[in-house]
Amino acid sequence: MSTKHWFLLQYKPNSYRLALRNLHRQGFETFLPMQDVTQRHSTKFVQQRRPLFPGYMFVSFALDTAPWRKINSTVGVARLVSFDGQPKALPPDLIAGLMARCDTQGRVLPPDQFAPGDELQVMSGPFAEYVATIETIDAEQRIWLLMEFMGQKTRMAVWPEQVQLTK
Repeated sequence: MSTKHWFLLQYKPNSYRLALRNLHRQGFETFLPMQDVTQRHSTKFVQQRRPLFPGYMFVSFALDTAPWRKINSTVGVARLVSFDGQPKALPPDLIAGLMARCDTQGRVLPPDQFAPGDELQVMSGPFAEYVATIETIDAEQRIWLLMEFMGQKTRMAVWPEQVQLTK
């Protein structure tokens, strides 16, 4: 028995529900990370669930035994992302990391290891080794820091992977 790998799939515009349903009917396992986004519609704010990677989802199958070529003709699917006519498997730790950050419905959970007011050390980027205080964490999971820089407080955004808590 061959092992299943995860591959990247592009779905047609606004067709992720259709693509998911039809892929599941064919027996393919899928993963579509979703995030909650707040948008303003006229005078009120509306919370919507949107794909984390608009236009793309992940599909799992065994490359040598599964009839993966029929994915390209599935209703709702634009194409399986391929190179030289052959899909390339994604690193297993990438998918495992994404799945670990999601709940059972595929909704991305907010990073709970950080909270406003915490002091963080920036680990990468132009401000590596600087220590800053968390101001807020936005809907896209960016962390907004207040950093003392050249005698002034400066606000900047970083991703959770770029920082760690100071002891």
